Amino acid sequence: MPARPALKTLLARAESGILLLGITPPRRSNPPERIREIADLTVKRLAGLDLDGLVLYDIDDESDRNPGERPFPYLPTLDPAEFHAGHLDDWAGPVIIYRCVGKYAEEELAGWLRGIDTGQVLSVFVGASSGGKPVRTPLPRAQQLRDELRADLPLGAVAITERHERSGDEHRRMLRKQESGCTFFITQVVYNAPATRRLLIDYRDECAARGVTPRTVIFTLSVCGSLKTLEFLHWLGVDVPPSLQEHLRHSPDPLAESVRQCEEIARELVSAGREVGLPIGFNVESVSIRKAEIEASVALAGYLRDLLDSTIGR
Repeated sequence: MPARPALKTLLARAESGILLLGITPPRRSNPPERIREIADLTVKRLAGLDLDGLVLYDIDDESDRNPGERPFPYLPTLDPAEFHAGHLDDWAGPVIIYRCVGKYAEEELAGWLRGIDTGQVLSVFVGASSGGKPVRTPLPRAQQLRDELRADLPLGAVAITERHERSGDEHRRMLRKQESGCTFFITQVVYNAPATRRLLIDYRDECAARGVTPRTVIFTLSVCGSLKTLEFLHWLGVDVPPSLQEHLRHSPDPLAESVRQCEEIARELVSAGREVGLPIGFNVESVSIRKAEIEASVALAGYLRDLLDSTIGR
């Protein structure tokens, strides 16, 4: 079997079949030896997966977006760029580093942009979680900095099905982000496949109307191993359909049921991508510290690799 092209090439070509795994850096409060241990365990788990890249999330306090009580406390984590540069030296593959740009001063963001290896590093810029949140660097200025300093940095953006269901204009937001230099999209966690299919159709039609080439849409899937995790998904604004909630609430093994549901959603999304005619891929979000949920995420990634290879090819 011929070697698969690099992630940067796959995204530049707007190809299908991309598989990523997304993780959160360790908590900043961990001692250095524990951070090294977590990094080593992470690389060992990744070694058994046929991934196209690793996603490193940038965690920000989003309590301004939702006044309800956060099911899990916000605990600051290592900067994802710091975790990658200082602790993931044994991971040789490409990384997509999220940047919550409002957290960083312009000089700090510019320094990071100047120093990265764009052969291995890609990025997703994320704006403020609410309109009233104080920001140090606004998203438009961050995109301008990238254009000025590192136009060769492949830049992605977030697509949110739930926002499309509320306002009906997420596909236009996606096109505006493309106009700003974004060349791929990673969704918020998907549990509502029919709603996501509607977003794909509107995005495809808008691209056709404007004569624009659609970019790869990477669907994020995440296992839900407990009712508290289900509450957290609600707090984050993820739409979990009532029927699926009932399956999870009444299952004797919510984690196993969640994996089964994710696999079913993945099959629906692959079919939707083929039907709509858009390039698609998957990102398995693995942000739990529970061993069982981490192992379930790894198993889901293996399933998705087989699904993509059998339906899309390599």
